[in-house]
Amino acid sequence: MLLYRGLDAEAQQSLSDFARFLEANQRTTKPELPSEPLTIPRPEKESVVGALKRLRQTYPMLDTGRTLLDQASSLMTQHLVHGRAALEVIDELEGLFVEHYERWGEIRRNERRS
Repeated sequence: MLLYRGLDAEAQQSLSDFARFLEANQRTTKPELPSEPLTIPRPEKESVVGALKRLRQTYPMLDTGRTLLDQASSLMTQHLVHGRAALEVIDELEGLFVEHYERWGEIRRNERRS
């Protein structure tokens, strides 16, 4: 704030314009994600791939980066290659997403405390 006051009127206006630009850019590039999982019921008959799609929609706040996708891929392989039952794999996928969601919530709570 002290630096701002030391600027001439034209520089203050430029700085204000730039701040508004940054604020608008942040709003358009970072949509607000829900903090709670969406309610998407599990169908009676669902494929493992369908379950993975449903869970990604249910938990849009999660970064399905390397860790989560590696774990999900491992479960998918167990089903497709090793013949593990789809229901078991889907149950485990759901647990995996819940676990990642809980970790995500913990990280958010810690960030708010900081």
